[in-house]
Amino acid sequence: MAVVVLAVILLSMVGHSSGTWCVCREGLSEAMLQKTLDYACGAGADCGHIHLNGPCFNPNTVKSHCSYAVNSFFQKKRQSQGTCDFAGTATVSASDPSYTSCAFPASASGSGTMTPVTTTPSTRVPTTTNTRPYTVTPSTGGGLGIPAGEILDLWRGVEAVCFDVDSTVCVDEGIDELAEFCGAGKAVAEWTARAMGGSVPFEEALAARLSLFKPSLSKVDEYLQKTPPRLSPGIEELVKKLRANKIDVYLISGGFRQMINPVASVLGIPRENIFANNLLFGNSGEFVGFDEKEPTSRSGGKAKAVQHIRKGRSYKTMAMIGDGATDLEARRPGGADLFICYAGVQLREAVAAQADWLIFNFEPLINSLD
Repeated sequence: MAVVVLAVILLSMVGHSSGTWCVCREGLSEAMLQKTLDYACGAGADCGHIHLNGPCFNPNTVKSHCSYAVNSFFQKKRQSQGTCDFAGTATVSASDPSYTSCAFPASASGSGTMTPVTTTPSTRVPTTTNTRPYTVTPSTGGGLGIPAGEILDLWRGVEAVCFDVDSTVCVDEGIDELAEFCGAGKAVAEWTARAMGGSVPFEEALAARLSLFKPSLSKVDEYLQKTPPRLSPGIEELVKKLRANKIDVYLISGGFRQMINPVASVLGIPRENIFANNLLFGNSGEFVGFDEKEPTSRSGGKAKAVQHIRKGRSYKTMAMIGDGATDLEARRPGGADLFICYAGVQLREAVAAQADWLIFNFEPLINSLD
């Protein structure tokens, strides 16, 4: 009789509650859902309810567990703006995701005080398409989790870190912003998305984008004067921390030196540590193309740049941090040992699913160097 009464109470809660919830988006791969789940739990979500004997373990799916975790984080943060985003993997919902055996809290006061409900647990654990070992422990900083084991050891032992620039060090895609300044922003941005997702060769996308607006030297200079670099939050602190730890820092970009030099100056990175493309101009300052001899002008070029750096400086351990497919390519024998996907600006799911470490801000990297 008590069980029946309890079920009626729970059904009443589900059917008549009102509020705002955070849930994981539809259409994401299990690998991406799993990483979002891990980060939410690592950032302080109450994930005890989705453990094996918890009241919200069933239905035992990554999607269900992910939604419970991000909602717990959202409610603990008192539904503050930006706490239900997770770089685009979660969204706010007005529909209560609760079900008979599991009530999702709809306010901060209920985010960690639910009464456990007895269920018959399944012996199967959620699966993920990510074959790399990946667990998290709570982070005391603002980041969304710290990876365990060898990944963290690799990061703490790096001798050099290579950063992508666009959508990583900076919040913009430089070529998109320059194209927008020249009146061809939308068409160029579409090509950029395809290139960073890995669906077209980088060199094809680079040539196609430049052909759409052909920036003159005077236009580039005007853009640089009117548009100072917009750095990603935390990047200055991270670079400062790396340099304090005697870790060399490089910028490796498919963007252009003309636009990256000011970024390097702000961060105190020497120009000889920049590997990037170079716009070419004629005698009158007209656009004539780009230097095709630069390794970063084509697919696989960032990997070659990292290999070149490693061979020349005899680094034992290197890391590559970026958001795109060309950054992922740098993790190969003789290149980067570790690929960290930065999704604080753009989350590219196909890239993130293959990363050693997925971050949404730089605080986990900063804190783990202490």
